[in-house]
Amino acid sequence: MDGPLWTDEYAPDLADLPQPDVRDALARAVSEPLNLVLHGPPGSGKTAAVRALAEKTHADEGDLVELNVADFFGRTKKEVSEDPRFSSFITPKRRRNSSKADLIKHVLTETAGYAPVTGEYKTILLDNAEAVREDFQQALRRVMERNYRTAQFVITTRQPSKLIPPISSRCFSIAVRAPTTDEIVEVLESIVEAEGVEYDENGLKYVAGYADGDLRAAILGAQTTAEETGEITMDAAYDALGSVGTDDTIEEMVTAAENGEFTDARKTLDDLLVEEGLSGGEVLHDVLRVARSRSVGPSAPELHRLAGEIDMDLAEGTNDRLHLSHLLAELGR
Repeated sequence: MDGPLWTDEYAPDLADLPQPDVRDALARAVSEPLNLVLHGPPGSGKTAAVRALAEKTHADEGDLVELNVADFFGRTKKEVSEDPRFSSFITPKRRRNSSKADLIKHVLTETAGYAPVTGEYKTILLDNAEAVREDFQQALRRVMERNYRTAQFVITTRQPSKLIPPISSRCFSIAVRAPTTDEIVEVLESIVEAEGVEYDENGLKYVAGYADGDLRAAILGAQTTAEETGEITMDAAYDALGSVGTDDTIEEMVTAAENGEFTDARKTLDDLLVEEGLSGGEVLHDVLRVARSRSVGPSAPELHRLAGEIDMDLAEGTNDRLHLSHLLAELGR
């Protein structure tokens, strides 16, 4: 994209979050800085909500420390120790003599222990926390216990069941559901009006449906459409987004499965997984989106029931082809 990302430029305030229940829960956290767990699907706005909370509660942006767990734990010792957020309290001797695990535990302890820039406490965001190993969670629990007066911990995750009970019990849980199509349309409308982009309601609804509850994807999809076509109408959005990717292929696969042509449907599935390089989750997401936007497949409640079962199987990480083939077989019943 040519300009700044709209997801950054139009980051929401606390009052602008699309889910009323999330707004209310975080509004209560402004006056009482509890440790929090925000859990919900990708793109539902968990990280944006935490940033909005921190902006409301802290006078200095330095009092929000963001650690993307998936990235943080995947880095080398050298990369962690040279990060400007941590380099001031990691000496060369500690870097040489510490294991990566000890170094990360030291970073967690020191990050929580230093004084906030302003005010009485700082907020430490642990993003994508489903990737934290249990031994690190035990270390985090001790850090939370020792620094409860000066550090608020906010954990975001797609899988709250991955958190150990001693951490879950120390945090107030907030479910962040995927925003509805109407809620996404309202967010998109405020952005495109601020940008001066011509649009119509059908165009915004198409973009919202394309994103399938992923607010981040919807905003980026709207920006892509605006930059490529200069407007956001149904036709413009379809040209910019519907022709990108594999919508026609997905529709052919679903139709073949419904018609009992299982061999053809599974061959198309293999092409998507191997030739296109899509993950099982991406294929499932596209099946739901295309089924809704093009009115193919079974009724929406039945399709979402089947998709929910397959999504649980995919989360186990065993065999994407096997689980999605099961979906195709069910569509053909």
